[in-house]
Amino acid sequence: MSQTVIFCDFDGTITIKDNIMAIMKKFAPPEWEPIKDQILGQQISIQQGVTQLFNLLSTDQKDEITQFVLDQAQIREGFEDFVAYTKSQQIPLFIVSGGIDFFVKPLLKDYILEEHIYCNVADFSGDTISIEWPHTCDELCSNGCGCCKPSIIRKLSEANTYKIVIGDSITDLQAAKLADQVIARDFLSEKCEELNIAFEPFETFTDVIHILKQLEVHT
Repeated sequence: MSQTVIFCDFDGTITIKDNIMAIMKKFAPPEWEPIKDQILGQQISIQQGVTQLFNLLSTDQKDEITQFVLDQAQIREGFEDFVAYTKSQQIPLFIVSGGIDFFVKPLLKDYILEEHIYCNVADFSGDTISIEWPHTCDELCSNGCGCCKPSIIRKLSEANTYKIVIGDSITDLQAAKLADQVIARDFLSEKCEELNIAFEPFETFTDVIHILKQLEVHT
C-alpha cells in the first residue's frame, strides 16, 4: 500500500497573504517591484530574487519587521482542523516554504513540529538582511529554487509515496509537477491550467479536508 504524504506551502497558502510581499510593500524601497516581476516572470531564479529583495532591507529593522509579520499574518480558515485531520488519519504533513524562519516558525509553533518545517533562514549580522539556504537544489534540479521543494519531496518520499502538494505560487510549480495530487489556488492554479497539470482548487482548509476525504474514498 502507498503512504500518503502532504507537502504544504506556507506564504499565501497557510497564511491569507504572502508575507514576503507584505514585508516588501511595507518596508522596501521602490526597487523591490521590478525584482518581484522578474521572479514571477521566471527571468531570475527564486533564490536570486529573494536574496535581492532582502538585501534592500536594513538589519536595524529586524524587530519592527518581525512584529509587523506576526501582527498582520492571518492563518487561513480551517488550518487547525486540517492539521488535526492529518494527525487523525496518520498522514505525515511537511511545511515546505520559500518563507523565512523568523516569521514562519513562530506562526506555526502551535500547529507543526519544528522538524517538519523546511524554510529559509535570515542572517541579521550585516548591514542588510541576508538569506541562508539550508535546503538548496539537489543534483536533479538546477532551477535555483532557494528552498527547493522538489528536492525536499524527493528526500522525504519513497517509491510508493502518494505525494500531495498544496500551494498557491510560482514557488510551488516545480513541486506540483512531481505530485500525484495538486491542491492549488491563485497563481499556481493558473500555471497548472496553462501547463495541463491536473489540480483541485481550494480557498480554505475546510475545502482541503473535503478533497482529502474524497481521495480517501477513491484511493
